Amino acid sequence: MLEHVPHWLGSALKGLRAGSDKLVIAQPGLGSFAALHLASPAFANGARLPERFTADGAGVSPPLFWTGVPEGTERLALIVEDPDAPAPQPLVHAVVWDLPPHEGELKEGAIRADGSGDDDGRDVGRNSYLGEGWLPPDPPTGHGPHHYAFQLFALGPGPDVGDTPGRGAIVKAMAGRVLAAGLLTGTYSRGEEAPVGPAGSAAPA
Repeated sequence: MLEHVPHWLGSALKGLRAGSDKLVIAQPGLGSFAALHLASPAFANGARLPERFTADGAGVSPPLFWTGVPEGTERLALIVEDPDAPAPQPLVHAVVWDLPPHEGELKEGAIRADGSGDDDGRDVGRNSYLGEGWLPPDPPTGHGPHHYAFQLFALGPGPDVGDTPGRGAIVKAMAGRVLAAGLLTGTYSRGEEAPVGPAGSAAPA
């Protein structure tokens, strides 16, 4: 959709961004918590997302894995946001509630519409376009790099959020029960220089 935004307009909007201070993981209402390790075999922290996981490719969700889930964790919650969206709030690309804490991974393409949830208890919630599943990165051309924040939260006992939750319901349910959290960031852009191949080489994004 946003690939049709003209380059001049994307460039003009470069200064308009929601801000990383509005990411869920930065909200003071969650309290203090330990760190857990969140990573992906498909991209390094801070590196460019492969096109396969964006609106320019197949648009499937990337694989993730994690370690360091603390004792007492009842469930995990994953929220993926873009704080560089030209909007008042970060754009929500994915919500997954009630991930089993012992599994340790999400496979490629696992974030997809599931109605009232999967058999294992996890429930894929609503993104900013009010659809279930993975909203592929689709930044405006010329707007500069966008940072996609994969935020995983280990939660202690507390209320459920019902079927197909959104960001607001999950943030409210997480208050005061986050035991640990992990952050993994991937980037993507259009109309920018993007590193490819050997170190130092580049090609248009």
